[in-house]
Amino acid sequence: EDVDIPSRRALITGATGLLGRAVFKEFNENNWNAVGCGYRRAQPRFEQINLLDSVAVHDIIHDFQPHVIVHCAAERRPDVVENQPEAASQLNVAASGNLAKEAAGVGAFLIYISTDYVFDGTSPPYKETDIPNPLNLYGKTKLEGEKVVLENNEGAAVLRIPILYGEVERLEESAVTVMFDKVQFSNKSANMDHWQQRFPTNVKDVASVCRQLAEKRMLDPSIRGTFHWSGNEQMTKYEMACAIADAFNLPSSHLRPITDSPVVGALRPRNAQLDCSKLEMLGIGQRTPFRAGIKESLWPFLIDKRWRQTVFH
Repeated sequence: EDVDIPSRRALITGATGLLGRAVFKEFNENNWNAVGCGYRRAQPRFEQINLLDSVAVHDIIHDFQPHVIVHCAAERRPDVVENQPEAASQLNVAASGNLAKEAAGVGAFLIYISTDYVFDGTSPPYKETDIPNPLNLYGKTKLEGEKVVLENNEGAAVLRIPILYGEVERLEESAVTVMFDKVQFSNKSANMDHWQQRFPTNVKDVASVCRQLAEKRMLDPSIRGTFHWSGNEQMTKYEMACAIADAFNLPSSHLRPITDSPVVGALRPRNAQLDCSKLEMLGIGQRTPFRAGIKESLWPFLIDKRWRQTVFH
């Protein structure tokens, strides 16, 4: 049978990760020919590519000739970056610069996924033009990644996003969903950060923004440079945990708000809220309300399924 393969081609790095899976799905379901690549968890669904292997990167880009590359692959865990700075810098900086160069070589539009952690969190909300000042090594490597991407490919885009959640394969995949066990085991009290202000953002929404940006760029070559996208509900982790409990009719009295700034691990910005008006003015955006999004994401991990019967019958 002749299968009609769409003529627009998108290459997604980090397609096995939380964001990458959503981006791959979004392009795939909206009439793009999407190819995902990953490393450890790639096969059989995705191409296995080590992004540090410049020959392999060159080959896949030249063979596939993508119109758009969405670069989701990164070491995004701040505490891991602090402990493995060299490996993190290789992936977040060196691989990103090389990818930008290769994208420029075939005229592909590169979207480099960055983070709100490039800001120090002292004077939110942050516009794209505000001066970054990362507090931790993760933020520093992502900022260096932004710089090498734009130096090697002046037509590229940087998309800064905050804390993510969505359909996870394991609860630990997201700093939001990982809290679900603490919420569900209400027989022991759990300390929850109530100091850092966050803006939880659904990966489906980020994926939609990437696709909208790519499609606008196909029509308008001036679409490039730095952009911000974020959910618009401000919540601490304690407030997220309470909202999760509420969404599933679970108790939250065992959750304890901790209002001091954390003393262990990488430094975190207090409030790195992103101003998203630049994308909004382009007519680009999508926001899923947190309670609806988190319910959909965590549903498969609900331990007490009796709740299901009472709500749906």
